[in-house]
Amino acid sequence: MKNILRNAEIKAMVTVGNVKSTVNQTFGRAKRALANREGQGTLDVAITVLISIVLGALILAGLYLIINGTVLPTITERIKEMFNYKG
Repeated sequence: MKNILRNAEIKAMVTVGNVKSTVNQTFGRAKRALANREGQGTLDVAITVLISIVLGALILAGLYLIINGTVLPTITERIKEMFNYKG
């Protein structure tokens, strides 16, 4: 019975040690990440997002002008011609 309790105690101590080690490593990485003041990539990402938004807006505006100015009038004329067919 003493051996079983002793083995359980050893396993518990090893498990606690492993948990402490993992927590210390995680907090160490978090501390280094928070202490890093380089701002690597944040400006690049912001510029990329702005460029993509502007280009997307320009593409949508161009498509709107093409569809509204060329395609829709042609379609409405053809539909009117189909229904006004006198043959």
